[in-house]
Amino acid sequence: MSVEHYENFPVASILLPAHLRPAVEVIYAFARSADDIADEGDATPAQRLTALGSYEYELDLIEQNSNSSLPLFTALADVIQQHQLPLQPFRDLLSAFKQDVVTTRYADFAQLQDYCRRSANPVGLIMLHLYGAATPDNVRDSDAICSALQLINFWQDVAIDWKKQRIYLPQSDMQAYRICEQDIASQNTNAEWQALMQFETARARQMMLSASGLATRLPGRIGWELRLVVQGGLRILEKIDAVQGDVFHHRPTLKAWDWLLLVWRALRMPSAA
Repeated sequence: MSVEHYENFPVASILLPAHLRPAVEVIYAFARSADDIADEGDATPAQRLTALGSYEYELDLIEQNSNSSLPLFTALADVIQQHQLPLQPFRDLLSAFKQDVVTTRYADFAQLQDYCRRSANPVGLIMLHLYGAATPDNVRDSDAICSALQLINFWQDVAIDWKKQRIYLPQSDMQAYRICEQDIASQNTNAEWQALMQFETARARQMMLSASGLATRLPGRIGWELRLVVQGGLRILEKIDAVQGDVFHHRPTLKAWDWLLLVWRALRMPSAA
């Protein structure tokens, strides 16, 4: 799940039903604007945290059925009420954005998973609620898919995150493969780096595949949307592996012809029993 640009949020997707587009656009505006507060511009960390705190205050007003003076949160309150959406996913997103302001390293995979739980999984949960499909099994698989997408974005953007002084590769994994921060700074793609990246892509792939049945289990447009999202994530992993983890000089992206492949693969995904 790309937190930075929310590339997997289906705002303009032709597969998104027309009656849900206004709601998704409002939710996207909330997530994107909050993310920009955490990441963009030259504000100090304290200023960023204060601004994100004001977003939390606005969620409190929604919970209390109080009116906001801000158009974004007036619209968000209407969407939450109309679709009976839980507030916790929105709070979780803000928690992750605040963490981005103050946390730049992750000691182990468990810490990174906790971040993904709040930075990526809420998007899938909100979408399931919009479609009236938030069953326990669906939420479980959605969480795995969203976390996998977030990890894929991290591995894709190692070089970009380094420029922001952030490393999302777990420190314990780096130590296990004898990789230090200087290797990232110097864009060292030696055998140890290749092995580390292969390990990380394999783990993300396993997470994605373990939950991919959700895409064929969900009916209609949401199912097809998710099939393409799953196949897009898997394709990025293929491209990272193809360049042996050298995302410094070959950042993998989806090209026009890749989408033909994704559609073909989505069509061939086995239907749920």
